[in-house]
Amino acid sequence: MKNIFLLSFLFWYAVVTAQIDRIEPPNWWIGFKESNLQLLVKGENISLYTPQLDYQGVRITKVHKAKSPNYLFIDLAISAETQPGSFSIVFDTKGKKKIKHEYELKSRVKPAESYVGFNSSDVIYLITPDRFANGDPTNDIVKGLKESGLDRQNDYARHGGDIKGITDHIPYIKDMGFTAVWPCPLLTNDMPKTSYHGYAITDLYEIDPRFGTLEDYIKLSSKMSEQGIKLIMDQVANHCGSEHWWMKDLPFEDWINSQSRFEAGEKPVFSNHKRTTNQDMYAAKIDAKEMTEGWFVDTMPDLNQDNPFMATYLIQNSIWWIETAQLGGIRQDTYPYPDKVFMSNWAGAIMKEYPNFSIVGEEWSYNPLLVGYWQDGAQNKDGYDSNLSSTMDFPMQKTMVEALKEEENWNKGFVKIYEGLANDFHYPSPKDIMIFPDNHDMDRIHTQLNEDPVLTKMAMAYLLVLPRIPQLYYGTEILMENTAKPGDHGLIRTDFPGGWEGDQVNAFTEEGLGKEQKQMQHYLKTLLQFRKGSKAIHEGKTIHFSPQNDVYVLFRVLNEEVVVLILNKNAEPVELDLNRFKEMTLEDRKLTSLFTGKSIIWKDSITLSEKGAMILTTNK
Repeated sequence: MKNIFLLSFLFWYAVVTAQIDRIEPPNWWIGFKESNLQLLVKGENISLYTPQLDYQGVRITKVHKAKSPNYLFIDLAISAETQPGSFSIVFDTKGKKKIKHEYELKSRVKPAESYVGFNSSDVIYLITPDRFANGDPTNDIVKGLKESGLDRQNDYARHGGDIKGITDHIPYIKDMGFTAVWPCPLLTNDMPKTSYHGYAITDLYEIDPRFGTLEDYIKLSSKMSEQGIKLIMDQVANHCGSEHWWMKDLPFEDWINSQSRFEAGEKPVFSNHKRTTNQDMYAAKIDAKEMTEGWFVDTMPDLNQDNPFMATYLIQNSIWWIETAQLGGIRQDTYPYPDKVFMSNWAGAIMKEYPNFSIVGEEWSYNPLLVGYWQDGAQNKDGYDSNLSSTMDFPMQKTMVEALKEEENWNKGFVKIYEGLANDFHYPSPKDIMIFPDNHDMDRIHTQLNEDPVLTKMAMAYLLVLPRIPQLYYGTEILMENTAKPGDHGLIRTDFPGGWEGDQVNAFTEEGLGKEQKQMQHYLKTLLQFRKGSKAIHEGKTIHFSPQNDVYVLFRVLNEEVVVLILNKNAEPVELDLNRFKEMTLEDRKLTSLFTGKSIIWKDSITLSEKGAMILTTNK
């Protein structure tokens, strides 16, 4: 009898101490093509309760209990006739106090077709937010977070850049000619160290308070949209941070990969990084398993997208952010590492709701066959379709650097980019591939090109006229480099000068910049502003001629607009015979140099007076 009483008391105690810590997604919208919504409910002993609701057009279709008693997953069906509004979800258990939670269904701000993603008319500015500009010093230190304080002398500490710092400098970004901004992740990274980079997320529904608030993020998107600039969100479906709130109480036994080892205090299985197992018809099962199920590092638990609740959670999270912040695109980190079937479903679910949206996936491979595999529409032998509109052109980035640095020969130099561009036959849509000179994970382009400003300008000219979506990393416009420590991520992500009060150099105003830095900034501004209005570059035909005499020539053509790129490695003046390009039918037409403003009549030959890049256009 005593035992029965004790058990009854314990059950009663568990019930009355139940509480709701969070429901995710925290709100939703009406009018989606997908009418089902799954809510994750987290709260102590919440599994002892039964949820109920009474709202026209919304009904609970199923309630799932997890292994942990502190979770419920509630499936809702939302009819097409449902109206926006709030309703109570009532959590009830027999004879005990009910718990109520208000949930809101909102009206969508704009039609799904109005979410237009980035494309070949855009140039994307990649920013590491902590290192760009400190617009709000009051959020530099946030009590309760594991890493506090700033140390700008430490390349791996937080420096204080934030969302307001980006918002404050939208005029600079627009004036330079960028049309989209991709900040590295801005969600909470409550990690004990190196939290500045953003890729160890500990709350997928919260802006890191050291970057600002959700309202700040929405304001950033709104202000950029007013200026014709798109906001691209950097998302991570492969892993989270080891301090994520659910790591202390995982809902299922398979929520993360290597979970049994993690819970036993053992080292997880780490990824073998053999990305080719996604395509390799001969790959061993163990290699494929270790690739997708292994952890990146011991501070980044690998999420198990084979768990259907995790899969739904990640898909809904992406859609929630698109609607909340009116996004203009998503960049998905480490794209080949999660389960590839899930990633196809994830991208497919987004594109189903937003048919004009854009998603770019990171595939760090130098083989164009592997990069092309991941683009939507690829004729893959295994029948796989990623639903991914864009992937990243690591092959051309590497090829371009080699081509510019090498002495010209039959198999070196410009011939590499000539033959590299010929690989475009493999891509379903070359103009939707993202090209870049560098990014937050690799040496700055000026360092890669031995700090040669002429070569750096040639690289910019080449990338910005290709049939691609270009992305430039902040600071490229002022020749930022990391030559002192090649490969060092902290130095690569150097503070942008002028982003902090008291900076002696201010790149936003040019104050204190060196001569070559100013020249590069003006060069890129001229090129970016021209590109913004060039339909030939956005969607024109591409024709290039095999390099001869240390010169490579490429044309972009659309109707009467012609853009000519001439890359020249000759240190002494040379004559370029124009008769070779007769098929372009430019004879006797007037073309103007983009950088000098001087005009020529296309006839017989032109003199290339110095090493570098020349861009001629009929559109000036």
